[in-house]
Amino acid sequence: MTQARQIAERLLDAQVDFLLAEVTGDRFAEVIARDVAAVLAVGDTIVFGDVVSLAQGEETVATVFDRIGGSPVIADTVGIFSDAIYDHIASNTEYTLGDVVDREPVEALLEKIFGMHQAQERILDRLTESPLVATVAARFVDKLIGDFMQANRERAEKIPGVSSLMSLGQSAANRAKKVADSTFVGDLAGKGALFALKRTNNAIRDMLRDAPVHSAAMEFWDLHADEPVAGLREYLTQKDLNELVQICYEIAVTTREKEYFGMLVRECVEVFYTRYSKHTLSAMLPELGLTADDISAEILRYGPAVIESAKANGVLAGLIRERLEPFFFSEQVLGILGGE
Repeated sequence: MTQARQIAERLLDAQVDFLLAEVTGDRFAEVIARDVAAVLAVGDTIVFGDVVSLAQGEETVATVFDRIGGSPVIADTVGIFSDAIYDHIASNTEYTLGDVVDREPVEALLEKIFGMHQAQERILDRLTESPLVATVAARFVDKLIGDFMQANRERAEKIPGVSSLMSLGQSAANRAKKVADSTFVGDLAGKGALFALKRTNNAIRDMLRDAPVHSAAMEFWDLHADEPVAGLREYLTQKDLNELVQICYEIAVTTREKEYFGMLVRECVEVFYTRYSKHTLSAMLPELGLTADDISAEILRYGPAVIESAKANGVLAGLIRERLEPFFFSEQVLGILGGE
């Protein structure tokens, strides 16, 4: 048995050396191409729905959203990414906005938004249900009228005798406003504001449907399309962008914890499962835009550096030996080597 163990040790050393050679130099690329092709050949015989259940898919996707979506790495890098993007935008004058985003999809997007009459109707109807919105609208109208009156007053005051008359009218208007704010007239004013809001909504409806809003929006886009991307920083500071990104991230993180979000995820998984459950595993790769060459290329992009590092410190050889040693030193193998 001692001789059999010595033979087993020699065979183990040879096996370790063989496997190390398989992942060294040009041979590694050949091995990867061979093994990827073999895996895909096996994948052609396995139907997705036969090896993955709907419940398993739901659990996996839920885990991804729960663990990765709220991971410290993403939380730490969200702000850093926004700062890096802002720094790049702030310094980049080589590209225009039109170089980055094509005009055609922007035009299609705006056309779709302005053509969503059902959504517009619903939004405007819901706005009329809010007294606060009516108040804001009334103040906005008051501001417009006030500015208009101020401009006319400045012109009128240049005419002798009109200044006193304007002051008297303003004083009477202020007294009337105080009475209106605290009496039945104030209630009427509130209802009037709501009525004014409805009339304003009607004007907005007409403008969105009849006025050349889409063309005006595209003119606005065209004004910016030829400007450097760096010009975008004029719309907000780096602090503004950072805070906006952090707020959006917080919304995403808190939303994924809600039960309703889980229902949406499960529904999406079910739709995916229903559509692709009859596909083989290999047939799904083209649906994902991947080929065997893509998989091999990605493995070869990172694999050699990792393997060479593991080989250099002896970790890889130790792991291979640890996996194979129980087999070569098993009673069955030793018995074979000992001629039993």
